[in-house]
Amino acid sequence: MIVVFLLLVLAALGGAGFFMLRRNPDDAGADKRMARTLALRVGLSVTLFLLILLAWSLGWIHPSGIPVGT
Repeated sequence: MIVVFLLLVLAALGGAGFFMLRRNPDDAGADKRMARTLALRVGLSVTLFLLILLAWSLGWIHPSGIPVGT
């Protein structure tokens, strides 16, 4: 599920880049599409973060920790 969300975030970022590079100076809708796609990316990122916190609090995932000095 995490991988799917990360791929969706990358797709939204790519879509925003596409709208930014392909925009026509006379087309005001391209800026709105780019902003909407970037907002979608932020929403997906926040949702992913909250889902990871939820999974951790429910005990579905456990931090493995970094070994300190051996």
